[in-house]
Amino acid sequence: MKIEGRVLKYGDNINTDIISPPAYMELPIKEAAKYTMSPIDTNFSTICKLDDIFVAENNLGSGSSRETAPLMLKELGIKVVIAKSFARIFYRNCINLGILAIQCNETEKIEMFDNIEVDYINGRIVNVNKNEQYTCEKIPEHIMEFIKKDGLINYLKESLK
Repeated sequence: MKIEGRVLKYGDNINTDIISPPAYMELPIKEAAKYTMSPIDTNFSTICKLDDIFVAENNLGSGSSRETAPLMLKELGIKVVIAKSFARIFYRNCINLGILAIQCNETEKIEMFDNIEVDYINGRIVNVNKNEQYTCEKIPEHIMEFIKKDGLINYLKESLK
């Protein structure tokens, strides 16, 4: 199975305060999403399109454990995040909210606005712009069930019917 999208690329240490600035945490997610990534990219919410893929380097999602960071990304249409490494809680929050989080040790080769294809079953990312291929982690089917159901809560609701 493949997921295709345009890349929005950022570097190391993109923490939850950058993704979800604390000043906007009290707003409803729909409104707060306008400020996603604003400490380093004030245009993020306007350039972000449905099915874009968020790519970062090391230590994505460090900082607080708040769910607003992945929720704001999701509100803007991000369904996949890729990084060399993740803060553990951010990674789990993404999965629990239905965002596919994938580890790839070659994200430095991916650039802003590249078009990529993510083959999460075979552990491959194809950079269409550069005609390059990178290895990524394979995602187990039980995790993909959460993603397909748009998160853990929906998965549980359907499983308990």
